[in-house]
Amino acid sequence: MSTEVALKPRHPTVADLRVKIFADGAHKHGMLEMYRNPLISGFTTNPTLMRKAGVSDYRAFAKEILEAIPDRPISFEVFADDAREMERQALEIASWGSNVYVKIPITNTSAEPMLPLIRALSQGSVKVNVTAMMTAEQVARVADAVAGGAPCYASVFAGRIADTGRDPLPIMREALRHLERSPNAELLWASPRELLNIFQADEIGCHAITATNDILLKLGLVGKDLSEYSLETVRMFRGDAVSAAYEL
Repeated sequence: MSTEVALKPRHPTVADLRVKIFADGAHKHGMLEMYRNPLISGFTTNPTLMRKAGVSDYRAFAKEILEAIPDRPISFEVFADDAREMERQALEIASWGSNVYVKIPITNTSAEPMLPLIRALSQGSVKVNVTAMMTAEQVARVADAVAGGAPCYASVFAGRIADTGRDPLPIMREALRHLERSPNAELLWASPRELLNIFQADEIGCHAITATNDILLKLGLVGKDLSEYSLETVRMFRGDAVSAAYEL
């Protein structure tokens, strides 16, 4: 007779996570809500999020946020399309605070690589967040450009990679290998589509992941009993049907 005891599957827990979690957004109320959450290690934003949030004065908004959040990394993005103006904007943005990372896109809209600018800024002590990357080759070039420079985030848009039907995990693993030669640079998993991505990023050793508040608010579901969740779902459907007064 077997004496083996069946082991219950181990549920993931937030306490087990090693990956740094950043909040991605541009609504001040939502950012401050996440600032009060000890699980949130930093913040990212971009011009698209700011426009959707109704931000009209870029500089004023950024400084207001930095006054409220002075002690966690925050990434603000340049919005120029030529390297010279990007550099001017980057230097001004970097001057706003020691916790500021300047987001520089891997190319401009004409597909011209911004690697020379990225190298110059990084070697000039500007913390950069190289953004909009989707290939391991891009990360390899960034790793060389920032090696020995200021702290840097390399943002790979894993969610957008997944949107094309490709599995982003092999690309993210390869990106991590490239960044091993640049210990000042950390891989940031960008554009996650679901909470599971946080645990996937953690499992492969990704340094950080940035997610919108609607995803981060699901952290409270981690480890939830699935039978209980199933029943709650059935009750939700029933309640909505009753509220709508449906008849057949």
